[in-house]
Amino acid sequence: MPMSPYYRKLREKIGTTRIFSPSVVGIVRNPKGEVLCVKDRESQIWGLPAGAMELGETPAQAIVREMLEETGLSVRPKKLLGVFGGERFRWTYPDGNQVEYVIVAFDCEVLGGVLKPQDGEIEAFNYFSVDALPPLPLPYPKSLFSSSEPSLVRYESE
Repeated sequence: MPMSPYYRKLREKIGTTRIFSPSVVGIVRNPKGEVLCVKDRESQIWGLPAGAMELGETPAQAIVREMLEETGLSVRPKKLLGVFGGERFRWTYPDGNQVEYVIVAFDCEVLGGVLKPQDGEIEAFNYFSVDALPPLPLPYPKSLFSSSEPSLVRYESE
């Protein structure tokens, strides 16, 4: 889904100034342990299914909504994998809007659905082995993608 009405109204008032963006990301694995990545239609960059939280949403509700919107998959967040933020999680969109993400990462179980573009934002999907992940736009620690039952990831900035 494109920018929500909340963020659109905010951007009308503040322009492209950097804002905090509470967001979620979902890690989905196939039976081989490969990680689902999505290719953004506009930027042509591979990333993870993710998005901003909406007002009134819990992080778990947000990842369920975002996964359905971006991938067509119905998921259940199984485990909290980590929370990420800081300078290394800043992003500038092609339209100049700047954000500093605070990202809640979940390990997700697929309950159903069909993997197909839903909202025009995503162009393609692919499962990648952890060792062959494409360059991701944000510096997630490699331990986030472990196929074993990970405990909460601790992330220390370098």
